[in-house]
Amino acid sequence: MSVERRDAPKIVVVGAGIGGLSTALSLEAAGFTDVTVVESCPRLRPVGAGINLQPSAVRELTELGLGPALAAEAVATRRLEYHHRFGGVIWSEPRGRAAGYHWPQYSVHRGRLQSILLREVCRRLGRRSLVTGWRLHHYEQRRRGGRTEVLAHGTGDAGSLVCDLLVGADGVNSAVRATMFPGEGPPLANGIHMWRGVSRQPAFLDGRTMLIIGCNSRVKAVVYPVTPPDASGMCALNWVVEAHDPRPVEPSGDWDAAARPETVLDHLAGWHNPCLDLHRLVRAAPRVLCYPMIDRDPRPTWVDGRVVLLGDAAHPMYPTGSNGASQAVVDARVLAHQLALHPLDEALSRFDGIRRPETGRLLAAHRRLEPDALLRQVEILAPHGFSDIRRVLPEDKLADISSCTRRVTGTDAAGLNARSSWNAPARTASR
Repeated sequence: MSVERRDAPKIVVVGAGIGGLSTALSLEAAGFTDVTVVESCPRLRPVGAGINLQPSAVRELTELGLGPALAAEAVATRRLEYHHRFGGVIWSEPRGRAAGYHWPQYSVHRGRLQSILLREVCRRLGRRSLVTGWRLHHYEQRRRGGRTEVLAHGTGDAGSLVCDLLVGADGVNSAVRATMFPGEGPPLANGIHMWRGVSRQPAFLDGRTMLIIGCNSRVKAVVYPVTPPDASGMCALNWVVEAHDPRPVEPSGDWDAAARPETVLDHLAGWHNPCLDLHRLVRAAPRVLCYPMIDRDPRPTWVDGRVVLLGDAAHPMYPTGSNGASQAVVDARVLAHQLALHPLDEALSRFDGIRRPETGRLLAAHRRLEPDALLRQVEILAPHGFSDIRRVLPEDKLADISSCTRRVTGTDAAGLNARSSWNAPARTASR
């Protein structure tokens, strides 16, 4: 339970996605109740597809009191498996609790997770804490009455907003970031296109496995359940197909452009997996979306006076580590914890010093598309498949796949389990 702070600053969070809503809840839990979340969308709806929450993020959401709601809506992922496009198992490893974490790894529909967070923000901070239909254009800062104010200028009924702290959680095309770093330009595409959908299909394997087939240097498919199987054995399966494609997709344009299933199936011609019918899966999707794989170069700071970036506004990265939403949640918790411990300017500096190097290492690992180099070796050595992967790659090479997955998720079970809670009582700092 939060305790209202007499010296609490007025905080505006731009963006009501996973990062922005997690920030609002984290701030409230740390005692900051003068928080407003602004969102450009006039009406928030549960849209999107599947995402993953690593144990590092599940821990933080659990400590915010969301554990039961998550467990009711998500699938606790138990294994990660890499398969050849003709069905051979390249590597299999445990995930979440099965890998020794005290918290599970969850796969969940993004819309369901956003609904959980939104409901709690309105319950804990009040419905007036959320302002929709307001789009930020730019911000400016001024000294007034011995303190720094941030003026957030935008369009919407709320007009311009004045606050002590502006948090940019407005995604990869962040208007806050564009003001902080004018002239940066659009996100950077690596030439890989991604087609994705959610299909209602029979559960595969144990119903709790994430399956990765193929490799990015050729074609890769990622499939995992985002709902538990029902009584008939059916569940919602999130799928993504990634491939280099000569047809351009504008990085700054409509990333959720609808695509024809036949385009995806062309990339999967000849594929066969005994535990999952990929072709049927693609055809069953009510809608297929296409967008480019993008990120941005890291910046030397995420802080400009009393303005700070987090989540995709600060460190957008490729989805190869299933880690984007998780890092936004961790950002939110670290920011709130530092604000509870230190004066505002010092807290922002500490947050920047903690999170920016960590996410920079993750971004670099994601850009290497790990463990794609090893998967590519399997394709070269066994283009038509295999009966025993150990006849293709030696054991030590296979073990390198596990090292790669640890680098792109950024946490280890022992370290996360041993770390003290960010819910620990914090001293009141003067501002």
